[in-house]
Amino acid sequence: MRTFHARIGQFMSKITIDRYDLALLDALQRKGNATNATLGEQIKLSASQISRRIQRLEEDGIIAGYVALLAPAALGLGVTAFAQVILESHGDSASESFESAVAAMPEVVDCYSISGDADYMLRILVPDLASFSDLMMKSLLCLPGVARIKTSIALQKVKQTHVLPLGHLTQPSKPRQRVRYAEN
Repeated sequence: MRTFHARIGQFMSKITIDRYDLALLDALQRKGNATNATLGEQIKLSASQISRRIQRLEEDGIIAGYVALLAPAALGLGVTAFAQVILESHGDSASESFESAVAAMPEVVDCYSISGDADYMLRILVPDLASFSDLMMKSLLCLPGVARIKTSIALQKVKQTHVLPLGHLTQPSKPRQRVRYAEN
């Protein structure tokens, strides 16, 4: 078994998972709509055991939610762009204003505060280059506090996954790791 420390609200709690939990997490990442019976067959547990484990993993904050992954190209979103944003100033107010504005833009599907030359990295999905140009010229470049934006257009998707690597959980625990793995 492996114990992880999870911050839930203001409190730090320990979470212990075993090989069945790990297999369950891996299976759910790959097919989130699998039934408990199907998962049970795959992991060699009963459907009720699967249900209890899923409920515990949800309550512990390990499973954050469930979604359907949509195909952007099938929905007419043919252009993926990345934008490195540099702000004019680096105060809380400038950052909060920028983050609030970006959060309201549905075309910006990811926004990270980053280290290095830029302050933020955005991943943007739009139908075409004209839509990208409009978003840049009429929205992103007009945001208060934006000094510069450096963009790149994706030519081809080489890899994109939502499956998190879980192998590190079976390694010896590090002091700040929030989940503990226990072998049975």
